[in-house]
Amino acid sequence: RLPDEEEEAEVGWQEKLFSQFEVDLYQHESACQTPLDRQYHEEILKLEKAGGRKNYRIFTYTDHDRFTNLEEHCQKLTDSDREVPSYLAERMANVRRRRQDRRPIEASSLKSKIITWEPSEEFIKNNHVINTPVQTMYIMGDLGPYGKLGHREYEHVLCTIKVDGNGVITVKPDFTGTKGAYRIELDGEKREVWKCTIENASIQVQPEEEEREQCVFRDLYSRHKEYLSGLVGSEFEMTLPGTLRLFVNGEIVSAQGYEYNSLYVHFFLELPNQWSSPMFQQLSGVTQTCATKTVGWDNVAYFCYPFTLEMFFTQGDESEDSLPQWPVLYFEVLSLDFWQRYRVEGYGSLVLPASPGLHMLTIPTWRPVELGTVAELRRFFIGGSPELEDITYVRIPSTFKGERLSRFGFRTETTGSVTFRLYCLHQSKAFLETSALRQRMQSVLDRLGGFSQQSSLCNVLEAFQRARRRMQEARKSLPQDLISPSASTM
Repeated sequence: RLPDEEEEAEVGWQEKLFSQFEVDLYQHESACQTPLDRQYHEEILKLEKAGGRKNYRIFTYTDHDRFTNLEEHCQKLTDSDREVPSYLAERMANVRRRRQDRRPIEASSLKSKIITWEPSEEFIKNNHVINTPVQTMYIMGDLGPYGKLGHREYEHVLCTIKVDGNGVITVKPDFTGTKGAYRIELDGEKREVWKCTIENASIQVQPEEEEREQCVFRDLYSRHKEYLSGLVGSEFEMTLPGTLRLFVNGEIVSAQGYEYNSLYVHFFLELPNQWSSPMFQQLSGVTQTCATKTVGWDNVAYFCYPFTLEMFFTQGDESEDSLPQWPVLYFEVLSLDFWQRYRVEGYGSLVLPASPGLHMLTIPTWRPVELGTVAELRRFFIGGSPELEDITYVRIPSTFKGERLSRFGFRTETTGSVTFRLYCLHQSKAFLETSALRQRMQSVLDRLGGFSQQSSLCNVLEAFQRARRRMQEARKSLPQDLISPSASTM
C-alpha cells in the first residue's frame, strides 16, 4: 500500500471511534432519533471543534450500537448467498445474552413457583438459553478507495472482542504476533489486498501484581481441593497386600427367544475358595417381571436391571501351585402368567470376566424336560416344570466330590439367551508397589483366568490332531513312487 493509505490506531475497550459514514450522518441533528444518536451528535461536534478525528479507515462499533444487534441477528453458518436460516436460527437470533438487570430469585418464590404454567416471551428468553451476560465490540476497517470513504459496502470487520460475565475475553481473530499479517481480499475489478496486524498494546502486569494474583489462585485452588475431598470423604481405603478387590457394576439387559411372556430372572453369585465379600453385600437378586416385545424373529424382554457386586481374593500359600477359580454368576429365567402360574424357562451360568473394563455377554440357557405329552400338557395348563434342586448343577455341583461327572440320561432342551453388560474394576495395592509384586499379581490374575486358557489350549491341540489325521489319510491314498524319496528318475 501507499504510505498515505496506511493507518495505525490504538483502541481501548468500548472506545468509540467514528467512521466517515457516522460523521456524515450524525452531523445533522435531524437524523438523530435515539438518546444514543444525540450523544454521538454532541461528541462529533466536539471533535470538529478540537481539530477533527485522527482515524479515517479504522473505527469501532461498541456494545450499544445498532451494528452489534444486526451483526448477531444476521450471522450465517456458511458463506453462501443462498443460505436460508433455519427455524431454530431465526428464533435464537432474537435472544441476546446481554441482560444484566436480572433480579435474583428469592428462595421463597422459588419454592412456591416450581412450575410456571403461563410463561411469557421474556421469561422464555431469559430461562431457555445459557444467559451469561456478554459485551461485544467490533473494530472495523473502511477499505474503500482513497477519497471515497464512508460507504457501507467497503466496511469490513477486522477484529471482534467479547467479554462475558465470568471475565473471559475472546478475541477473534487472534493477535498476529509472529504469524504475520492477515490478508483481506476485496471483491471487484481491481481485487485489492489489504494487510492487517493486531497487537496487544495493554500495559504488562508488574511482577508484584502477578505474584499476588498467583497467590490468590493457589489459595482458591487449595480451597476447592479441600471442598472436593470433603465431598469424597475419607472412607476410601486401600486393600491389604496380596489381596485383590473386584468391583462389578452389572446390568441384566434383556432376555430373548423364550416360549412364554412376562419373564423375570433370579440370579446369585457363588464365591470359590479364597474369595470373600463384605457382610452388607447381597450376592443374589430378582429382577422385575417384564413383558416381551417382538423384535425381528424373537420376543425380547428388556429388563435393564442394575446390580453391584464387591468381592475380595486373598492369595494364600497354597495358591502358588493350585489353580484358583473365578466367581460364577448362576441365573434362571422364569415366566409368570395372569393366573400366577410360573414356569422355568431356562438355566445358565456366567463366569465373571478376568480382565477389567466393559464386557457385553450373551449367555444361552437350557431347561430340563420330561418325555411324553402329559408333561407338556401339565406345563401348559397348570404351570410348573422339572426344576433343578441345586442350581449349581448347571456347571459343577457344589456337592460333587468325585473325579468324573456323568450326565448321561439327563434330558434338556435349548431355550433362549440372556444378555449382560458388566463393568469390572480391579484394585490391588500391588499395582502401586514394586515391579516384582505387580508381576506376582499379574501371574495370579493369569492363573485365575487359567481355566479359559486351558480350554483354548485343548481346542488348539484337538484341531492339530484332526489336521494330522487328515494328512496321514491323504498320504495313504497317494502312489508310493511320489512319496518314496528314492524313486528313480528318467
